[in-house]
Amino acid sequence: MTYVMSGRLRLWTERFGDPANPTVLLIMGAEAQGIGWPETLVQRLVAGGRQVIRYDHRDTGQSDGVDFDTEPYAMTDLALDAIAVLDGHGIRAAHVVGASMGGVVAQWLAVHAPERVLTLTTMITTPIDGAPDRELPPPTPALLQRLAETASAARDTDEQRVAADILVFDALNGGELPFDREAARDLAQRHVARARDWTRSANHHRAGQNRADVSPTPLSTITASTLVVAATADPLFPLPHSEALAEQIPNARLVPIPGMGHGFLSPGLADRVADLVLAHTGVAPPR
Repeated sequence: MTYVMSGRLRLWTERFGDPANPTVLLIMGAEAQGIGWPETLVQRLVAGGRQVIRYDHRDTGQSDGVDFDTEPYAMTDLALDAIAVLDGHGIRAAHVVGASMGGVVAQWLAVHAPERVLTLTTMITTPIDGAPDRELPPPTPALLQRLAETASAARDTDEQRVAADILVFDALNGGELPFDREAARDLAQRHVARARDWTRSANHHRAGQNRADVSPTPLSTITASTLVVAATADPLFPLPHSEALAEQIPNARLVPIPGMGHGFLSPGLADRVADLVLAHTGVAPPR
C-alpha cells in the first residue's frame, strides 16, 4: 500500500506482483473503491505475469475527499488522478483497464494521454461522449426502482449502509447469473469500514455532469489496441452502450459475456474477466 499525490490530494494505491513485469492499471467505477476489483482477478493477473495497481478515486475509501461545492471537479480531473498514480509509482505506460466510470476515465486517457496507454480494456461502460447516431438505452426500470428504494432507506448505521449496498449489488448483477451474496456482503462491509466519509463518493456523479472543462474526446483517434468487454445483462449500461463504444474505436474487439451484469459478483466471473485481460495485454509492443 502506498499513497501518491495528485496535486494536493493523497490517493491510496495498492501494488501487486513483480515491478519488472508489465503493469496493469485498474480503474474502478463511480462511488467504488479500488478494492472493488476482486482479489481473485488481481491475483490471476499477477500469476499471469503482470504487475497490478489499483487505487481509490478521490472521495472514496482511503483517498482524500473534496468539498465539491467549493472545489468542483470533472472527469478530466479523475483522469489526471490516474496519471498521478502512474507517476507516483514511476510507471511510464501501462495496460489500462477501466470498469463503468473507470472505463470512461480510461477512454479519456487513451485519447488525451496515448503515450501512457499500452493497451485499453473497458468493461460495463459507455462511450465518453455518447453515440453520435443513436440514443443509447437508459438503466432498466428495475434498477432505477432499487436505487430509489435504497436512496430513501435509512443509512444511519454501518449495518444499514451494508444492507443497502447489498441490495444495490444484487440489482446490478442483472438477474441472470447467480449472485454471490456473501461476497457482496464482504465487499460492502469492507467499503463501509475503510471509507473516511462515505457521503463524498456521490460527488462522482456531479463530476460526470460537470462538462465545463471537458473537451470532446474523439474515440476515433485511439491508437491503443482496445478490448471492449460487454455484459449482456448489464442493467446500468445495457449492451448497446458497449456496442456503440466498440464501433467508435478503430479495430476495437467486442467480447460479450452472456449473463454478466454490472459488476463481478457472480462465481467464476472475476477469473473469466482476468483471462480476457491477460490475453489482451499480451498483444502490445514494448515501449
